[in-house]
Amino acid sequence: MFGDVVGEAGCECFCRQAPKLKREYGADLIVVNGENSAKGNGITPQSADMLFSGGADVITTGNHCFRRKCDRIFSNERILRPANYPDGAPGSGVCVLDCGPCSVAVINLMGTAFLDALDNPFTVIDRLLAVNEARITLLDFHAEATSEKRAMGWYLSGRVSAVIGTHTHVQTADEEILDGKTGYLTDVGMVGGERSVLGVKPELAIEKQRFKRPVQFEEAEAPCILNAVFLEIDSKSGICNKIERIFMRGSTNYT
Repeated sequence: MFGDVVGEAGCECFCRQAPKLKREYGADLIVVNGENSAKGNGITPQSADMLFSGGADVITTGNHCFRRKCDRIFSNERILRPANYPDGAPGSGVCVLDCGPCSVAVINLMGTAFLDALDNPFTVIDRLLAVNEARITLLDFHAEATSEKRAMGWYLSGRVSAVIGTHTHVQTADEEILDGKTGYLTDVGMVGGERSVLGVKPELAIEKQRFKRPVQFEEAEAPCILNAVFLEIDSKSGICNKIERIFMRGSTNYT
């Protein structure tokens, strides 16, 4: 699972490195958050196609999912928007993949602390799991508050295979297997320009915060950092046996 991909530089970095990492780790499935993959944030058919060409099996999103008004891309069942958006919103928050020995459900949810007032993610996940028959379930929990992410992790301990946070673009160092069953990481990080503020050119982020005026953000250029997490999950029990953070800097990921 890869953190939020930011802009063209992030997409190019993902396409370059994801296939190598898949081979290195012997991974069966790649999930990537693409809600900032388009230039200027959001997701477009072009940026989604680039992520799929780099090996993504499922693309998750978050609070920027509808920023570009490309609703038609959510007709692709492998491009998710948070499941707790109101009924009638384009797309789905769940994708179930047939992986041979077992099925894998990928669920996308968004937190509500300091973000849009969507349906309660705890209530929504209960409803989704009540009808979920997949042996392995992965949750991308796109949320701002660390406490909300930690609470969701413990709430789902033993009920899903992994709860992986996205949104803050800063990888946390708290990977663990909750109760010996559920892989957990508060935030997986991002894939984007290394000399940046969360993937944005630093001088623009500084101007915004220093003078409190509207600023047109631009994504930072390569070299990039690449943040991901590797999960090893038992196909019979759905239990996470191993979790490992991946952090690559520009000096290594463009060789």
